[in-house]
Amino acid sequence: MQEAFLRAWQRWDTIGAYDDPVGWVRRVAWNLAMSRYRRLSLHRLWVDRHPPPEAVPPLEPDRIVLVAALRKIPEMQRRALVLHYVADLSVADIAAETGVAEGTVRSWLSRGRAALAEHLAEFREGRDERGL
Repeated sequence: MQEAFLRAWQRWDTIGAYDDPVGWVRRVAWNLAMSRYRRLSLHRLWVDRHPPPEAVPPLEPDRIVLVAALRKIPEMQRRALVLHYVADLSVADIAAETGVAEGTVRSWLSRGRAALAEHLAEFREGRDERGL
């Protein structure tokens, strides 16, 4: 109704001369209500056809700790570990991907595993101290 009265007020010079200005306001209010009803109906149809995505399960604590430990090691070692253990690439594939020798990749993997074990041990010790 407010929108209809606002539109009437904005055009009062024209509407004031009508035989039934109240009828004009009623008609505008009806048209606005029907437009809103149609919009909401279309929205409901769209929502029914496109349900919201399923909730993503929370990350497990082990994964959070692993990611935190991976962030602490040098980038190339982290990259080699992820490509080897997560993406399941061979040493030769990683060497080709990164453009280095296979020996370098083996070195990154060895040093990365040692650094990762060290950081995970720090977490385990901190966990034991907290009594978890």
